[in-house]
Amino acid sequence: MPSARDVFDTLNADYLIVHKTKEDLFWDTYMAVSDNDVGFAQAEQAYKDFISDPKRLAMVRSALASLPENETDLSEKALRSGLQGWVALFECNVIDSDAGRQLMGELIGLESDLFTKRRALVLQHLNEAGLLEDATLSTLATNMGTNPVEAARKSSHDAMLTLEQWVLDNGFLDIVKKRNAFAREQGFDNYFDYKVQKSEQMSTAQLFSVLDDFELRTRATNSRALKELEDLHGPGATAPWNLRFYVSGDVTRQLDPYLSFKKGLERWVESFRRLGITYRGATMQLDLLERAGKYQNGFCHGPIPSFFDATGQWVAGQINFTANAKPDQVGSGARAINTLFHEGGHAAHFANVTQNSPCFSQEFAPTSMAYAETQSMFCDSLLDDADWLKRYARNAQGQVIPDELIHARIKTTQPFAAMAERGILVVPYFERDLYRLTDAQLSPKRVLDLARECEKRILGVAIGPRPLLSIPHLLNQESAAAYHGYLLANMAVYQTRAYFERTLGYLTDNPAIGPALAEHYWSRGNGISHNDTLLSLTGEPFNAKYLADSCNQTVDTAWIEACAQMEMAAKRDYPQPPTQNLDASIRIVHGTEVIADNCESDHAMCQKFEQWVEQHYPACAA
Repeated sequence: MPSARDVFDTLNADYLIVHKTKEDLFWDTYMAVSDNDVGFAQAEQAYKDFISDPKRLAMVRSALASLPENETDLSEKALRSGLQGWVALFECNVIDSDAGRQLMGELIGLESDLFTKRRALVLQHLNEAGLLEDATLSTLATNMGTNPVEAARKSSHDAMLTLEQWVLDNGFLDIVKKRNAFAREQGFDNYFDYKVQKSEQMSTAQLFSVLDDFELRTRATNSRALKELEDLHGPGATAPWNLRFYVSGDVTRQLDPYLSFKKGLERWVESFRRLGITYRGATMQLDLLERAGKYQNGFCHGPIPSFFDATGQWVAGQINFTANAKPDQVGSGARAINTLFHEGGHAAHFANVTQNSPCFSQEFAPTSMAYAETQSMFCDSLLDDADWLKRYARNAQGQVIPDELIHARIKTTQPFAAMAERGILVVPYFERDLYRLTDAQLSPKRVLDLARECEKRILGVAIGPRPLLSIPHLLNQESAAAYHGYLLANMAVYQTRAYFERTLGYLTDNPAIGPALAEHYWSRGNGISHNDTLLSLTGEPFNAKYLADSCNQTVDTAWIEACAQMEMAAKRDYPQPPTQNLDASIRIVHGTEVIADNCESDHAMCQKFEQWVEQHYPACAA
């Protein structure tokens, strides 16, 4: 019998191999630099086989049982903690039956087929010039938010509706049936129940006790905002292709010169550095621009999770993240900086897990999606702060964003803060009800009707500006039935922000924030629950009050707070950041092309990136 130490070390080494193999192929296929879909499906299956193997779970349990009950040696305590991490991972993923493993294999095959077909699908819309062009989901959403021509905005929404029907006609319903069959084999009523329990360690009833409470708290604010929008712009303002535009379109256009795409990389590097965020020697690869065949949603995955190995040596993370920017499109700069902060927040989290096994620093169960998204959404929340805008948002002439534009932004967006969160909320209501349908009920018409019912009930409009079945998360089993994690995360984000505001006084460029997040939120990885991270930092258990209160704020109150932020920031003597760089080897790629890297310095990388953008997108040179 191998010793407990041998079991632990073997698991760490073997996991790194199957995880990295899968993640390298994931990147190549999702970035459209390889068409080895068969190889990726095989690697995905090998990874699933590893984490769902009941024999490995039994082996780890046996190794744990062999340890003395009262360890006094620190290395023995660390070994027990590491083995417990493996137990948690296997318990979340083990498939006990041959039938279950067979169903999982069939499910991976169905999803791989759908992904291959989706990659070849081309959507089109009318752009700012009135020309028909190929469009990604990001481009469609931005066009609906900024294009002043209603027919062009409608063409973007029509493309999303086309995608909805395509999804229903090309195998998604078979995937839903197979997911439910797999969940029933695991002893659950349906796949939604299975995923919530495995991902968040909650029952569906417990989850919806939180979601129902938030829905009720924000219902009146959402209804009032829609009515006021129609009163101001007419009944057509709440048409799905107009909603984004009338909520923020003109302000987004005015903001565009102050949030140019080419400056996004520099602003991310500088802002994170001044927050005291570092990546502990990680190797990072960023693919930021749209491209034919590339996966149309930003993500962050880590082929090599960070950890201390058996000799106590630090294994730095290898991390990839992506965006889908179109630099010459109005609003692309704001979307790009949001993605950089969001995915960069994920990367900071996973690069700073300091446990003794890679099982603690990976994005899949038992890592809670709500816990993981708290890290990224906290970082991108800073972009809405008036003091961040005054410090970083500058036009090509170096002029600072005027107070009047920040006020206009608040005046436009604050009434719809509840609607924005309810745009997340609608997804779990839909997915819960989707997976409750019987196989006989899973017809394209019934599912479309369900989508429209949920959008009407939660969003208050006949069709959502982002139709539910156009959301890519629904198609992949890792992100399916998990979208509620974004809303739970944002609740934790506002709780975290409130704590820092109380104790530190400000957020933007506060060098105490990165170390505090690393200590309380990141270091233990999935070895600590989401609720316990909040208790560790804020002293309070998880609650939704802070986010609901923020959504229900009036424009006047939000503006008063913004003015106070700007006034204090103008007087503040900002401390020097604790680090001169992000402590990461970074390269910016476009498919197989390397645009820039920081071998010389972060500053040189940002300059090369700007030059490349100006060369390839002349409209960005101004």
